[in-house]
Amino acid sequence: MTFETLAALADRAALFTALRQDQLAAATDALGEHRWDADLAAGTFTFTAEADAARTLVAAPHLIASIAPGPRSLMWSWALPQGDRTGVTERLRAYGEQHGITELTTGEVTFPADTGDDVDEWIAQLAHTVAGAAVEITGLSPYYSAPAGGARAVLLLDAPVDPLTVAAAVAALPRILSGLSLRDPRASVWDLARLAGWTMEWTDESFSGAVVTDATGSATFRFDEQARIAGIEGRLGGR
Repeated sequence: MTFETLAALADRAALFTALRQDQLAAATDALGEHRWDADLAAGTFTFTAEADAARTLVAAPHLIASIAPGPRSLMWSWALPQGDRTGVTERLRAYGEQHGITELTTGEVTFPADTGDDVDEWIAQLAHTVAGAAVEITGLSPYYSAPAGGARAVLLLDAPVDPLTVAAAVAALPRILSGLSLRDPRASVWDLARLAGWTMEWTDESFSGAVVTDATGSATFRFDEQARIAGIEGRLGGR
């Protein structure tokens, strides 16, 4: 298995995922230097400011998977000894059964042979792919990837981060897009609207633009001849 199907799912959600990760980064950066602590039994994932332990950001974690360099495999949380306490990966497995995705229905998935020499870097990238695919399937976000007992844990977080609005996206997108490579920008814009709960309409039959709208305003995405995002025009302050 090469995880190519998971990568395709993650890529479709890439725009939404990047914006949500940016929101989480802003929330944790507000703490200054900070640490994190996870208590899956209690259902808490806590970011704590180093300078003031009273300043925290507490999220509810959903363990998705554990990726280990020793056995060179990924294990979904429903296949781990402690099981999936929140049931989120059961939704991933059900999606895999519905769409015939073996990577989602096999409890332990072995790494492909062509992982390269830097296994740690490959695992870190796989963690982001797995998280992005989980966001696409479940709609839950943001996510966090963390070292755990020699492996890397991938978690979705129910965090106290504001819902993603069109206004917030318009402000962040020029910066986000500069560091993001999208395989199918049109699909990513469509999926951004779907996952964020906005409305979306194509501007014409050739799909040269898309207008997304919510209570904070609207934004028009323009696409060039190669279907790349060529510009974004925002009209904020209400419908």
